[in-house]
Amino acid sequence: MRWDSLFNDLEAQFFAERALEREAEITERARVELAAIQLTDRLRAVGVAKVKVVLSGGATLLGAITHVGSEWLVLTEGIRQWLIPFPSVLSYQGLGRLAQQATPRLQRPLGMATALRALARDRASVVVHLGTFANGGLELSGVIDRVGRDHFDVAVVQDGEVRRPGQVASVVTVPFGSLVALSSISGPEL
Repeated sequence: MRWDSLFNDLEAQFFAERALEREAEITERARVELAAIQLTDRLRAVGVAKVKVVLSGGATLLGAITHVGSEWLVLTEGIRQWLIPFPSVLSYQGLGRLAQQATPRLQRPLGMATALRALARDRASVVVHLGTFANGGLELSGVIDRVGRDHFDVAVVQDGEVRRPGQVASVVTVPFGSLVALSSISGPEL
């Protein structure tokens, strides 16, 4: 019958339109979800995969991201760990497409001052990289003495020396904005 073919054709058109509408809705929802993803969420989702990080000045580090704060990340490269402020990073390679939000127990991820205060409290020996690596930026070896809201003091000691009052060559105050990276003493140099 002609009516059967007419109604079959109408049903096919209807189902095709519905499929297109669903596909358009799914695509739009994916765009909206993607727009809400922050870089820190993608950094958290990397897991143990190696990530290539290019810093201002062109220095390249390759390692696993072990911690992510609100203003910084920790990259473990062999036996050396790097505390890197987000503004110092030019690009990341190897992040993947996954994202992971901060755990509910951390209402507000830790800021730069909090991370530096933890290093100061532990009296950890560090190498502070200032300026840009490619242009021979300044490098300070020592211990973080004090941390303010937007700056920190480094007690500079000679290579291989421990921070003691008689061993301190100088105390240098560093604004957070000047910090390119901070690394643990052990491990290969850049």
